[in-house]
Amino acid sequence: MKKYLAEMIGTMVLVLMGCGVAVSLNCTSDCSTVANAATVIGTAFAFGLAVVAMAYTIGGISGCHINPAITLGCLLSGRMNAKDACMYMVFQVIGAFIGSAILWLLTENAGLTGTGANDLQPGVNVFGGLVAEIVFTCVFVLVVLGATSKTNGATNNFAGLAIGLSLVLVHLVCIRYTGTSVNPARSIAPAFFQGGTALTNLWIFIVGPFVGAALSACIWKLIEPKAE
Repeated sequence: MKKYLAEMIGTMVLVLMGCGVAVSLNCTSDCSTVANAATVIGTAFAFGLAVVAMAYTIGGISGCHINPAITLGCLLSGRMNAKDACMYMVFQVIGAFIGSAILWLLTENAGLTGTGANDLQPGVNVFGGLVAEIVFTCVFVLVVLGATSKTNGATNNFAGLAIGLSLVLVHLVCIRYTGTSVNPARSIAPAFFQGGTALTNLWIFIVGPFVGAALSACIWKLIEPKAE
């Protein structure tokens, strides 16, 4: 249970901190213009730093997936069994709901709007949003698989930093299109509290990241070096 609880706590922190900064900086509905550059950068770093912090806090307990897409990538690449993968995902979603509930309570009492839910940005259609989530999740999960590989001794000790910085990079690019999910748990809980089109379009932020994670696992199997 310790590793499942660690995943719950880690995901709660990720959602609370990342989405919390998005709400505070008003990067919750339209981050599509250059005028919003500061909010985009701040939100991107919030999610990345949250991952770095949790990686060095619970990485030794659960591996710090805090993302069902990463868990699926690890499952498909043979790093964990189906039972653990399912339990990881369940506790990640529970943690996301706890983080979103705390954030909702804070925003309701501060007169702020939204809970940092993902949604299609102005001018972006369903196809464009789905492609963005697939591509950027694939890139992100591929970084996770590579940085944490036992055959990658050169960077293994800095995996948490590499993963966190890659998430910053993914956010900097993808926020313009979908607000950046690449993490179904991070999208499910905020959408539940925010409702509206965030809930209507939620399937994009579940299907896209899972497809992207599956692709990354396939790519990693093709390029993974042999253990010596």
